[in-house]
Amino acid sequence: MASEPVNVSEFEALAKKALPKMYFDFYAGGAEDEYTLKDNEEAYQRITIRPRVLVDVSRIDTSTSILGYPISSPIMVAPSALHQLANPEGELATARASAASNTIMILSFSSSYNVEEVAASCDAVRFFQLYVYRGRHIAANLVERAERSGYKAIVLTVDCPRLGRREADIRNRMIVPKLKNVEGFVSNDVDADVAWLKSITSLPILLKGILTHEDALKAVEVGAAGVIVSNHGARQLDYSPATITVVEEVVRAVKGKIPVIVDGGVRRGTDVFKALALGAQAVLVGRPIIYGLAAKGEQGVKQVIQMLKDEFELTMALAGCTSLKDITRSHVRTDRDRFQSML
Repeated sequence: MASEPVNVSEFEALAKKALPKMYFDFYAGGAEDEYTLKDNEEAYQRITIRPRVLVDVSRIDTSTSILGYPISSPIMVAPSALHQLANPEGELATARASAASNTIMILSFSSSYNVEEVAASCDAVRFFQLYVYRGRHIAANLVERAERSGYKAIVLTVDCPRLGRREADIRNRMIVPKLKNVEGFVSNDVDADVAWLKSITSLPILLKGILTHEDALKAVEVGAAGVIVSNHGARQLDYSPATITVVEEVVRAVKGKIPVIVDGGVRRGTDVFKALALGAQAVLVGRPIIYGLAAKGEQGVKQVIQMLKDEFELTMALAGCTSLKDITRSHVRTDRDRFQSML
């Protein structure tokens, strides 16, 4: 009997054994040279933690809220496509695991199960991720259905006017019609898209795919309720920055007006801590959720979330933080900090 995984990264090897190569590569792969794919994780490893001691850490509170909805920790489930390739229960299992973990799942536009089926699977707060087609009746229909089904926010992905070149999928001749249909039909007129979306729904709209000061400012200007710092899991533009390296830039731009969430590369509770120290309100976890689902179904997803939460809680204790408000910029040291200290 194989040993139980003791950290999130070990689920990847289990998923690789469980899945056909084509499906594993679809989930695991990135764009072109996969430089950004690697750097999303490695950039976290270049950040060190500056702990505080002589603090009573007998009680640690990891809870927070996003758009007013309470969650047990700042760890949310990222939108990712076609969970049924990983497990027959697909997004239904992921939704149930997210609900049991008292966190928010963002359902992908390209999910295996539709918005109504996932909503009916369990009672929970969840958001819906959307692309806006040039033929806006498609998005309008999905938004209306999501709102009717009880979804609490729309996450508009803004970094996908065309699909990135994912070479593993090309080699494997992987054909995913739901994703391929996006190419060439998605609007990238963000100003108009957000204004139009706000005209058809009362739900808050978060923009996913923000990596620069300029786009963060634009998100505030167009009335976004939040931004998600994301490079699409490194599946779009290779050599775009690792997301954790631009969190501070985005945080400074929005000036506390809207929440900042970071997506990509989170594999440890220490990563969650580092993201919050740099100003993010929460993190999204994508591939590890899929790996947990592939390896052990719904229970695997629960385990992945719980492992990250437990590690995060331990990191808080060892760093001398009893609640999220105690986590500050002074708790971490980045490459930029080290460079500036040498000047």
